[in-house]
Amino acid sequence: MTKEELYNLSFQLILHSGNARSFAMEAIYDAKDLHFELAQEKLSEADREFSQAHHFQTQLIQAEAGGEDFDIPIILIHAQDHLMTAMTLKDLAREIVDLRKDMNGQS
Repeated sequence: MTKEELYNLSFQLILHSGNARSFAMEAIYDAKDLHFELAQEKLSEADREFSQAHHFQTQLIQAEAGGEDFDIPIILIHAQDHLMTAMTLKDLAREIVDLRKDMNGQS
């Protein structure tokens, strides 16, 4: 894999992770406003973005497992940080939405 391809994959990870993080935050705000159906839709959108991000991450893992040796650019490390942070936020958002639903008798 060329350095250019690594950069492209890194930017795709950042893009989809950032989108997922944004949808997760929007879900929290929607739940705060008692718009639970909209919050669930935002969490579903976050899941779709994570699916895209994982597709690019899997390409990297498979390439390395197939014997490719990488000089890891800092942008790739940054992209992985984005992905992990967004995943944590989405999990937290799901819990917050569920908690708000419970508090408002919307289980």
